[in-house]
Amino acid sequence: MGALNADEERILFANDAFYAAFASGDVEAMDEVWAWEVPVVCIHPGATPIHDRAEIMRSWDHILSDPGVSDMKMHSPRVIAYDEFAFVTCYETLGGGVLIALNGFILENGTWRMISHQAGPCPDAPDEDDADDDEVGPSLH
Repeated sequence: MGALNADEERILFANDAFYAAFASGDVEAMDEVWAWEVPVVCIHPGATPIHDRAEIMRSWDHILSDPGVSDMKMHSPRVIAYDEFAFVTCYETLGGGVLIALNGFILENGTWRMISHQAGPCPDAPDEDDADDDEVGPSLH
């Protein structure tokens, strides 16, 4: 794939901020990543959707209190963007397992903020060492 454009770089930065908050167990940083002005949804692996922002933050407070989250690694992010909306697909490795994640973002007051996160098992995920971290998927502009 070609070089990233400025929007794709900012979207990947927002995605990286989500995983940095996740791996560091930083609830305040996680709260900063999520959108405030639009509906949001979070679907943790094996769980039902959470549509209330405050409830989503409570779920992250619980998850991020586990010291094992510091082992979270994300790789192979790919951006699909259109106007002020974007998805990032990527792989998460934690505790020897691999999940595929779909993270949704919206441009809110000039900042890309998360509006959705969904992760689930992915038995045929590429190894982190085999993945191209700089690969960006098709961009719809």
